Amino acid sequence: MKNSEPYETLDPENWEKLRNLAHRMVDDAIGYIEKVEDRPVWQAVPPDVAAEFSEPVPVEPTEPEQVYQQFLKKIMPYPMGNIHPRFWAWYMGNGTVFGALSDFLAAIMNSNLGGGHHAAVYVEEQVVNWMKEMLGLPGDASGLLVSGGSMANLVGLTVARNTGAGYDIREQGVGSSTGPLTIYASKEVHSSVQKAIELLGLGRNSLRNIDVKPDYTIDIVQLSAVINADRAAGCLPVCVIGNAGTINTGAIDDLNALADLCRREKIWFHVDGAIGAVAVLSERIKTRLSGIERADSVALDLHKWMHVPFEAGCVLIRSEEAHRKSFSLTPDYLAHETRGLPGGHIWFSDYGLQLSRNFRALKVWMSIKEHGLKRYGRMIDRNIEQAAYFGRLVEHAPDMELLAPIVLDIVCFRFNPGGLDDVALNPLNKEILMLLHERAVAVPSYTTLNGIYCLRVAIANHRSRQADFDLLAEAVVRIGRELLPGFMSANAS
Repeated sequence: MKNSEPYETLDPENWEKLRNLAHRMVDDAIGYIEKVEDRPVWQAVPPDVAAEFSEPVPVEPTEPEQVYQQFLKKIMPYPMGNIHPRFWAWYMGNGTVFGALSDFLAAIMNSNLGGGHHAAVYVEEQVVNWMKEMLGLPGDASGLLVSGGSMANLVGLTVARNTGAGYDIREQGVGSSTGPLTIYASKEVHSSVQKAIELLGLGRNSLRNIDVKPDYTIDIVQLSAVINADRAAGCLPVCVIGNAGTINTGAIDDLNALADLCRREKIWFHVDGAIGAVAVLSERIKTRLSGIERADSVALDLHKWMHVPFEAGCVLIRSEEAHRKSFSLTPDYLAHETRGLPGGHIWFSDYGLQLSRNFRALKVWMSIKEHGLKRYGRMIDRNIEQAAYFGRLVEHAPDMELLAPIVLDIVCFRFNPGGLDDVALNPLNKEILMLLHERAVAVPSYTTLNGIYCLRVAIANHRSRQADFDLLAEAVVRIGRELLPGFMSANAS
């Protein structure tokens, strides 16, 4: 007896209807980007909208048109804001339209990049090779695309730990070390490094945070002394981390000096380049990054200054053998073959934690093809020029104060009209920041340097124009003066 019911799958019941909806979604999305500067930089999710996300899980189908309408009403109007030309918070790129379309195509193919013989593997391999060429690492180096700088640091430090331990740490564990394994970085190093060290079983105490000089670069004299003292105490130094752009100020450590020290001490040299490694494309900055090509491993982000849509990070490892030995594990059901689908010449699961890996390489590949590295370099140069321009606005304004040297595209400053100490200025500047956000003027972020609360502008934005920085400078002073009477009276009492 023939079943008259249609065979149930998750494909559309009406392909033409979904095609029409898809065309509308693409049109809406491109219009959303095209007119982004006409909308608020950021706005809070209203309580009534937030409450709608408490609904129970659906157990019956909803028409795609209705689901899309809910997206338009509840989600699309309340973004983080990092696609806007006046978003300069933390350190984030803007993405691109073509990059987003590339991500769509990757999702349509839905390839798993753990391994196997299929085109997506060749795409990721080529992207990794491009990154090696861009940074000057040797052609036989290894690499892997990852979610971002945090995972790239974890992968790089894993290989550093395993190589520097001097025994099979995968087999015997960290408890078999003849002494504490120690890692060195400046006090300005990114928090992901500490997380990685904790996850690697080394413990927070194994991270030696070295003092920085007035320009926020690592004090190499102190670093050398601490390494010598640790060796004398029975520790096993395994890695030094150099910053190619610190998260707070964009400071670039002396990478050549660190490479010399690591070669002399026979220690792994890792560079955290999540902020600034891609600035090798900049005519203004690339000489400051000299020495990055000498690193044993490098972490870099492509969703920052190259504006690939999230997530897109990369780790490069000079020694392919050390990289593979740190992660490769091939059970029978994943045996690598020479024919068929399992006949791929490279399995990326041999070089990282994940077996299930999405096709993030496609949006990198298509974005680089679309723009070319020279255009990225020009965008980076322009952001650096914009940071210098905004720094001059701060320095020439009697009510503002620059708080750190400007090296890359990060400006740390505050409103300071005089007559208030840091105890009063810190909350005053915090309130200025909140009002800049809530009034949808602009979205800078914040940090603390030497106990001073800073407004922090990180200009990794290909849509920002000079007028945007004029507007920010004017708004900081205007809001600061608006708030000043209340803070002056509170300070006086």
